[in-house]
Amino acid sequence: MNFDLLALNPIAFNLGELQIHWYGIIIAMGALVGVIMAMREAKRRHLDPDNILDLVLYGVPIALVGARLYYVIFELPFYLANPGEIIKIWHGGIAIYGGLIAAFIVLLVLCKKRKISPWLMLDIAAPSVLLGQIVGRWGNFMNQEAFGAKTTLSFLQSLHLPHFIVDQMFINGAYRQPTFLYESVGNLIGLILILVLRNRKHLLKRGEVFLTYLIWYPAVRFFVEGMRTDSLYIFPGVRVSQVLSLVLFICAIALFIYRRKKKTEPWYNEL
Repeated sequence: MNFDLLALNPIAFNLGELQIHWYGIIIAMGALVGVIMAMREAKRRHLDPDNILDLVLYGVPIALVGARLYYVIFELPFYLANPGEIIKIWHGGIAIYGGLIAAFIVLLVLCKKRKISPWLMLDIAAPSVLLGQIVGRWGNFMNQEAFGAKTTLSFLQSLHLPHFIVDQMFINGAYRQPTFLYESVGNLIGLILILVLRNRKHLLKRGEVFLTYLIWYPAVRFFVEGMRTDSLYIFPGVRVSQVLSLVLFICAIALFIYRRKKKTEPWYNEL
């Protein structure tokens, strides 16, 4: 039996000669639900929701460029040999960290121009970004990418996964670890934790929702990245995302402790 026939079609539908990929649809859905969440939180924090729309308007295109540029830089020999592939993001090759770095810069510029606390904006944006990442990983699922090492059908069945996930994990003649799912579930747990902590009165100070995200996501990514087979490398055996995850994790904890000791920031729930 040819198990490859069981794979889901990455093309959602056609508009004439234009192919609409599930990857793009899912990424757009993740962005949309994230924006809705951020706008509701902005209103609750007495911040004009239009600031969120403006952040999205400028931030999303620049984040996409940053995400693609980050990936291209670390796969430069391939793209120098195949320059036409650089713009074909529907083939995969978007690095989340590159997008986050670009979006962070846009956020800082916007906050400076509008005299908004960057910490407040980051607190509002962080859970929405995490929600977008949870949804977005299913785009990798549809593309059969961001998977792990070879495994067995019995192992996947032991995880009690739906059949469509098990079937989609049969890639290049072998079953693969569903690392996209591990990261998505890990981020979902983190999102629930952040939302619970965020709503506890007098628990978190301004900026600490963002810092909690910056601790949780890199921790999840560090371990999941070690299981993937498509990682970008700085040097042989040294994965880019693991190095960056470790740096962000350590810096976030250090900044969390430092700001707590300063005792100068207002309590989050009093903003």
